[in-house]
Amino acid sequence: MIIDELLAKRGMTKYRLAVQAGIPHATLNDICNEKTRLEKCSAETVYKLAKALCVPMELLTENGICQTEREQAYEYGLPEYLQHDLDAYKHGLKTHSGLLDCLWGELYGSINIAQINDGAITSEHADYLRKKYLFGEKA
Repeated sequence: MIIDELLAKRGMTKYRLAVQAGIPHATLNDICNEKTRLEKCSAETVYKLAKALCVPMELLTENGICQTEREQAYEYGLPEYLQHDLDAYKHGLKTHSGLLDCLWGELYGSINIAQINDGAITSEHADYLRKKYLFGEKA
C-alpha cells in the first residue's frame, strides 16, 4: 500500500503519522490493513494524511484506486486452467483440505505456465498471484 511505502521512505511509524495527521490510530491501521479502503475515506482524512506525509492528495487516492482496480482485475479473466487451480486452492484454504500442499503446487505450476509458457499473464500479474496466494497473505 502506498502509505506503507511512504512511511518506510520517511522512517516514520503509523502511530507518528496518525498523531501528526490528527486522525485516530485505529483509522490509520484499518486503512493500512485494507479493512477500510482509502477511496472510501472522507476528503478530510485523505487531506490530513497527505499533508502529514508531504504529498499531494492525488498520490494517495490515485494509487489506492489503481491498486484496488488492478488487484480485482488480476483475479478475473485468467486462463481456464489457472482459474480452476486458483479456485481449487481458495476452496482448499477455506475447508482446511489435507491436500493443500498439492493444490499449492498445482497453482504454482499454473501461474508459471501462464506467465512463461503461454504469456497469458504478465510478470507483474504472476508476482501478484504468487505473493497473495502462495508466499504472502492468504485469500
